[in-house]
Amino acid sequence: MKKNIAISVITVGLLSSVNVFGAEDLSTMFSEGKASGQIREFSISRTMAYSDATKKDYTRTANAIGGYLKYETGAYSGLSLGTAFYTTNGFGLGSNKATNVEVDPTLLGKDNEGYSLLGEAYIQYKNSNTTFKGGRQKLDTPLAGSDDARMLPNLFEAYLLINTDIKDTTLIAGHVTKFAQGTFGRAYGAGGILGATAGYSAVDAKNQVGDFVNMGDYAIGQSTDGVSVISATYTGVKNLKVQAWDYYAHDILNAFYADADYSWTCLVSEKVKPFVAAQVIKENEVGDKLVGNVEGMYWGAKAGAKVENFTAYVAYSQTSENSSTNAPTENAIITPWGGMPAYTQGMVTRHQFLAGTKASKVSAAYNWKNFGADVNTELYYTNYDMADYNGYTFDDASESGFDVIYKPEAVKNLALRLRANYADDFNVASSKATTSWNEYRFIVNYNF
Repeated sequence: MKKNIAISVITVGLLSSVNVFGAEDLSTMFSEGKASGQIREFSISRTMAYSDATKKDYTRTANAIGGYLKYETGAYSGLSLGTAFYTTNGFGLGSNKATNVEVDPTLLGKDNEGYSLLGEAYIQYKNSNTTFKGGRQKLDTPLAGSDDARMLPNLFEAYLLINTDIKDTTLIAGHVTKFAQGTFGRAYGAGGILGATAGYSAVDAKNQVGDFVNMGDYAIGQSTDGVSVISATYTGVKNLKVQAWDYYAHDILNAFYADADYSWTCLVSEKVKPFVAAQVIKENEVGDKLVGNVEGMYWGAKAGAKVENFTAYVAYSQTSENSSTNAPTENAIITPWGGMPAYTQGMVTRHQFLAGTKASKVSAAYNWKNFGADVNTELYYTNYDMADYNGYTFDDASESGFDVIYKPEAVKNLALRLRANYADDFNVASSKATTSWNEYRFIVNYNF
């Protein structure tokens, strides 16, 4: 409550510093406004295979069209407003889509229905090197992010102060009160340890979609005072970026994230630009400890090189292990509100945050522009060496895949994308049965 009062005081103070109530002032703001948006068509097909004789192999599919329409006013004395409407609408799903397991849920809302929402509605005020932004908005931070992997992204109700007074440094302080899960979260169904470590709810990720809800209610089914966040990003050294973030999820946990990445030009050839990066996450329970004891520790490293249009890297990460008497959450990395900075995540698989996981990834990408086409391609392979007592996977897991993005010259702002991932022999801890799948996605994005 005290934090909400403080936010209100900040907002009132900022508004009182400008006069926007004259008719000519409002007219100027709106006449200088800009509309933008995206039309998206998404088709997905996943063929599931099981070693358990009681389960039948099947293919689940879905198609949807939607996107968003956004309007931002011009700024008057530093003050501006913004709003965005989001929608997803399925087609070709059949009459029994709500109960048919062969309908993929990750493009749709509750009961596999389409839905729409006012996803952004914010006020923004800029004065010199300080910006305030408050209300419904899209966030992309390491441990709270939009995760725009299917039809609609995660969205937030948040209040942020951003300052760049210090040279080459960006400081952020804010508070996040509500979360509107995007469609991708529905992949995690009832949540559990897999949902909580993959960016979504531990209690219900399938039905909490399309609504802005309290941060705690979404994550663990108990209302909290939200998440307070501070961060600093420094870019004062050429080709070096260092950032640190601290997320205080009231009565749940405190999560500290830091990373640094550095690139340089090879002495042997200017065409070769190596790079290295490292990251760390440390979590501990706070306040009422609503998820119990948390002592999670994750670290990752990445090294690679860019040679003209070709980029390749290898990455490795590790989390601390649980003992037989610990709860699965104790040494896991809990990330209930999207955001996925891990170097070793797959297109689907996010086991790198389960307790005791040793993960590795290799990736290679090429831009084909020198051959006359704006095409980007990527191939990757990830492996997850699973420890005992992680709460989900009994044995090792792996995922491979590819990603192709084509932007035709004939249609400006159009992007066609084909993605695929192949998961092999995932072993679920409760039954030790294996699950595998082949998944294909075709996406059309038109921005305007």
